[in-house]
Amino acid sequence: MALIYFFRHGQAGTRDDYDRLSPLGQRQARLLGEWIARQGLQFDTILCGGLRRQQETAALALPEAARIDPGWSEFDLDSVYAQIAPQLAAVDAGFRAHWEELQRSIASGDDGIHRRWTAPDAAVVEAWIRGRFPTEAESWAGFNERVRGAGAHFAGLPETARVAVFTSATPISIWVSEVLGGLGAERTMRFAGASLNTAMTILSARAGRLDLFTFNSVPHLEDQALHTFR
Repeated sequence: MALIYFFRHGQAGTRDDYDRLSPLGQRQARLLGEWIARQGLQFDTILCGGLRRQQETAALALPEAARIDPGWSEFDLDSVYAQIAPQLAAVDAGFRAHWEELQRSIASGDDGIHRRWTAPDAAVVEAWIRGRFPTEAESWAGFNERVRGAGAHFAGLPETARVAVFTSATPISIWVSEVLGGLGAERTMRFAGASLNTAMTILSARAGRLDLFTFNSVPHLEDQALHTFR
């Protein structure tokens, strides 16, 4: 059977400079590469999204160059935030209070705020998924279509194929949801929220069918201190 290995990027930077690996993220990616080498894994095709953090992870993990495919890029949270948060704050006093508190924490230099998924984050993404406000950002439906299109050929891979995809939590979770029968946006985002940096998720392809083989595995991160979500 063909195997598709999804690798989430390593821990990224701060909220104001997220699209790059942190020093810890670089270490996670190197450890992933060492594990891949020890296992003797070789890939026929190496794909990578268009984001810097994804490409840095691929470059540190594998000596071979990846083929860049923007279809595997994460949705643009900065754009979603910039367009939706002000509209949501205008109609939801509770959100506005939490959002202002978040901004104060960032301004004060609270390093921990960069590693937490906060109530304003969840509210903004939920509003985006539901299409509550007009925005020029990529829609949730359009994002799903893009990611599914990037892997539309997977089911037809030859049985000997081994494919590596360096991407992000939500694209991986979209495919997990897809092979489990289409679980909807809420469960897709739950999978994304549980995804560890540089975690490995494997899909198998056989006779035109895709199945989930492994989810969110980090055999290369034996030290629990290296386990991060953001």
